[in-house]
Amino acid sequence: MEREFPKFRYHPDPIGTEAFKKADEPRVCECCGKETEYYYHSPFYSIDTVECLCPWCIADGSAAKKFDSEFQDAYSCEEIDDGSKLDELIHRTPGYRGWQQEVWLAHCNDYCAFVGYVGMEELEKMGLAESLEDIYRKDAAMFDIDVIRENMENESGLQGYLFRCLHCGKYQLYADCD
Repeated sequence: MEREFPKFRYHPDPIGTEAFKKADEPRVCECCGKETEYYYHSPFYSIDTVECLCPWCIADGSAAKKFDSEFQDAYSCEEIDDGSKLDELIHRTPGYRGWQQEVWLAHCNDYCAFVGYVGMEELEKMGLAESLEDIYRKDAAMFDIDVIRENMENESGLQGYLFRCLHCGKYQLYADCD
């Protein structure tokens, strides 16, 4: 019987965002030693070089503990009042790939869920382009809104990262460039 894929509160679709990739053939997780068809494919801040982690070792925190590592740089997370939420984010949540240092946005005193990589085309399809000025976090990204509107494309030199508040549902947009 195959195990149910773990749920990640702050990264609800890690297969869709390609934080995990499906292997052509099963691989062995370097944390638990079990075969896995999904392996982690995003940032892992560790002294050790680790090639394969399964989703379950990330979800239960054993990978971060075994390798004394983090999946998100704690200094690049917005501040909230609850340290247990930071612990969940950096030790038990798959990260995302950014051009520069990834920033994890917060809203309503909690970390937002990472929705995915976006450009203006994706925001238009989602009906969010008209609310760009409301969702874009210039305080975190520091690009002028016109630069975002005219140049942000998915998988390009100016990349958008979309988040959604777990409490009020408001979208938050961060961007960086190569």
